[in-house]
Amino acid sequence: MPGIDKLPIEETLEDSPQTRSLLGVFEEDATAISNYMNQLYQAMHRIYDAQNELSAATHLTSKLLKEYEKQRFPLGGDDEVMSSTLQQFSKVIDELSSCHAVLSTQLADAMMFPITQFKERDLKEILTLKEVFQIASNDHDAAINRYSRLSKKRENDKVKYEVTEDVYTSRKKQHQTMMHYFCALNTLQYKKKIALLEPLLGYMQAQISFFKMGSENLNEQLEEFLANIGTSVQNVRREMDSDVETMQQTIEDLEVASDPLYVPDPDPTKFPVNRNLTRKAGYLNARNKTGLVSSTWDRQFYFTQGGNLMSQARGDVAGGLAMDIDNCSVMAVDCEDRRYCFQITSFDGKKSSILQAESKKDHEEWICTINNISKQIYLSENPEETAARVNQSALEAVTPSPSFQQRHESLRPAGGQSRPLTARTSSSGSLGSESTSLAALSLDSLVAPDTPIQFDIISPVCEDQPGQAKASGQGGRRTNPFGESGGSTKSETEDSILHQLFIVRFLGSMEVKSDDHPDVVYETMRQILAARAIHNIFRMTESHLLVTCDCLKLIDPQTQVTRLTFPLPCVVLYATHQENKRLFGFVLRTSGGRSESNLSSVCYIFESNNEGEKICDSVGLAKQIALHAELDRRASEKQKEIERVKEKQQKELSKQKQIEKDLEEQSRLIAASSRPNQASSEGQFVVLSSSQSEESDLGEEGKKRESEA
Repeated sequence: MPGIDKLPIEETLEDSPQTRSLLGVFEEDATAISNYMNQLYQAMHRIYDAQNELSAATHLTSKLLKEYEKQRFPLGGDDEVMSSTLQQFSKVIDELSSCHAVLSTQLADAMMFPITQFKERDLKEILTLKEVFQIASNDHDAAINRYSRLSKKRENDKVKYEVTEDVYTSRKKQHQTMMHYFCALNTLQYKKKIALLEPLLGYMQAQISFFKMGSENLNEQLEEFLANIGTSVQNVRREMDSDVETMQQTIEDLEVASDPLYVPDPDPTKFPVNRNLTRKAGYLNARNKTGLVSSTWDRQFYFTQGGNLMSQARGDVAGGLAMDIDNCSVMAVDCEDRRYCFQITSFDGKKSSILQAESKKDHEEWICTINNISKQIYLSENPEETAARVNQSALEAVTPSPSFQQRHESLRPAGGQSRPLTARTSSSGSLGSESTSLAALSLDSLVAPDTPIQFDIISPVCEDQPGQAKASGQGGRRTNPFGESGGSTKSETEDSILHQLFIVRFLGSMEVKSDDHPDVVYETMRQILAARAIHNIFRMTESHLLVTCDCLKLIDPQTQVTRLTFPLPCVVLYATHQENKRLFGFVLRTSGGRSESNLSSVCYIFESNNEGEKICDSVGLAKQIALHAELDRRASEKQKEIERVKEKQQKELSKQKQIEKDLEEQSRLIAASSRPNQASSEGQFVVLSSSQSEESDLGEEGKKRESEA
């Protein structure tokens, strides 16, 4: 190693300019060494911090690998091979973590300690000595200046002594400080070499020790284990590439196949409606009322689960119960300016929901699916087959047999055609089973041949049949919702004892031949429901049925307009379905009709919210009340007639008595007038009758008037 330049300590007392110039060079070198060592210290400290972080991260990785078997992944099963492999890795990484911890300790002792000592002790010592030397040098210069200003003429021993003592003290202090400062600067040239080499030596020795420990831990057995793991990783990668290729092909196929489905309302001819579903899922818009008039629509995912309709918002883990659709009713409705809306009403009528489908196909499938679930078809072993069989039986139920057509071919008018069915989009009611007593009855004895079915309520003003118009009465008159009468006439039901209101939906009506057996109603129900299923008629008109002692009224729930009025005496038969208690009907006997006789019978079928029996009971109660009222009226009229006869007899008797009295009076007067008149002198008086006395009075008055004249 070449020689090191030094500051001459012997020349410190002389303090020549050359010495000060050389000192400046050494001070500049010390400053450069300090700056460089600070940068080197920061770099080595980053190595030490990184090694500590690597040790901590390696230890944390090993810990997490050990805890893998305790994790419960939603999609991960109990993979024992994966757990054992990670446990093996955790052991190796834990050993590496220990090696990194040892390396961190060695770096702290062999690398960071020497350079920290040089930075904190030696460099700070040089800086401190420089400051002390500068102060001592300034004090010495000030003392020399005061000594130089001593006066030669006026010498003061005391002042001279003080100045001399001050120069002595300051020079001694400067000399000592300068010698120590020069020694420290000379020593710095050695210490800087040590401060550079010792940390590097410690770093390399620590790394060599670390790699030795690594070579001891990473033996051939571990290399074989790593080779096996590498092979497994390659197998997994190949399997992943194969699955990705398969999924990409599936995506391409689905894109081609789903292209027509991107249209929100696909063509129903290409995608036919499946009416045999008992399960369905998809997005629907649900209407939520926010006020008396305003409402909002929320898009949610709906699906059927058994007899329940479930809803699930996007992001929810599971769905919630929206409505129990067992024995419910569903119908298409017109809602604001939205299309494809339908309403579901629970079996008790207390809850209803209005939903909107995306397309016409979804709209009809949802209605058919909920209808099938409402009939509890989903409880059978093969629900879709059962639904298909029910729909097929409904189709066959209204398909006339050849013998039936031939039997009534002669009854059809020549060249005429039957009136087309009034078909409007609406919801179908539940299909009831056939009555067992229908086997003994002929179809001709129940329903008139070639009978059209009316599926919607027509105002009686527009009806072609006069009989029904008469039975309906004033169907178009609006009922005042505030109870105020427009004139002196009172409401038809104002004085009625019974007032019961029910929510019903009109299914249809048709003319029947017989009205003396409940099977007429059952057969009409079967034919109307089957016809609705065949002709895809889902819409039903909802009304309020008002049962009173005078009549049955169908009232519009929105406008309170009376749609139809059925006089109670004309309702000759009423019954509910034997199995489905939501269905009920009644037969109305009216004048006129399609038959040759003057009277015709029309059967009206309705669906209620599981209140068919209650409605029939109310109608029966109304007829009983009307019967008792009629009997009471007749008894009252009979009593009044008896009283009138008695009063007449009493008048006749009074008149007879008056006549007899007059006759007696006249006979008495005649007897009195037949007696001879006596003279007044004899002291006898003549008794005059009232008429004679009046005549005498009149005579006297006449005489008075003549005398006055």
